[in-house]
Amino acid sequence: MSETSGAATAEVMDTFEVHRRELCAYAYRMLGSSFEAEDAVQETFTRAWKAYDGFEGRASLRSWLYRITTNVCLDMLDGPQRRARPMDMSGPSSPDSPLTAPQPDYVWVEPIPNALAFGADPAEHASAKDTLRLAFVAACQHLPATQRAILIMREVLRFSANETAEALTMSPASVNSALQRARATMSKVQPAVTDTYDESDDDQRKLIDDFVKAFESYDMDSLTTLLKTDVALSMPPLEFWVSGPANVAEFMLGHGSACRDSRLVRLEGANGLPAFGHYKPGDEPGVWVPWSITVLEFTDGEISGLNFFLDTDKLFPLFGLEPELREAA
Repeated sequence: MSETSGAATAEVMDTFEVHRRELCAYAYRMLGSSFEAEDAVQETFTRAWKAYDGFEGRASLRSWLYRITTNVCLDMLDGPQRRARPMDMSGPSSPDSPLTAPQPDYVWVEPIPNALAFGADPAEHASAKDTLRLAFVAACQHLPATQRAILIMREVLRFSANETAEALTMSPASVNSALQRARATMSKVQPAVTDTYDESDDDQRKLIDDFVKAFESYDMDSLTTLLKTDVALSMPPLEFWVSGPANVAEFMLGHGSACRDSRLVRLEGANGLPAFGHYKPGDEPGVWVPWSITVLEFTDGEISGLNFFLDTDKLFPLFGLEPELREAA
């Protein structure tokens, strides 16, 4: 961008900022990482600012920013690596199996705070949250990068075939052909959507309250009554995961016993789902230390997923959590 005053620069950047959350949500669906999504949006704004003199309003600013974000994401996805969930990597483990070594963070789909992905409009939140679910984002990772962008633009963002083609420098016919292939893949890898979490639903709010009470009291009998028969407990960056209420309870009382007397701090949510900052007892009495960002998944009114994201050094600051909890004096 040509030399300009600080006020003019700030004005241009303010017009970009209006779109930050939706661009971050888009980049997250593409990349499967909230950290990479933030980096992608920052790079988008840098490129957009440098190219702003040539923009000239030939398209809407929003469409133009999506085009740049898409190119940034495609650059970042230049490789065979795709992010996954432990359930995509192997079959379930026995609850007493040795815990596997942590895998690098780039292997896993990571959670994203609701505050990074959702605007203030409740209607927008409702329409967007299903496509920010961990299962949807993980399913998208099975698609080649360009198909991933096309599916998200067409079916999540509701861009027209022409708008999508312009953003990707393709023909509309090529976009429609790629969309059909993406849909075929997603039909094989995406679970049926029966997750209807609604934070205003009294029954679901009670279910979450009951989970917190059972977990903090480490009452496995009560906890397992809240779980679906095929519930999955996972702990990225470990490949280890277990399935079924009995195996969850056995794991909690075995390998997971260090979590007895934990504290769960309610978050605004992650991926449109209930989430907590999970602190376990530390070495010092009356002190609890970070253990995980815990995200719950639901199916048909029961808890179907217990996701414990253990990379607290990165995730606790992202979610604005304190480095420890101390018992009140």
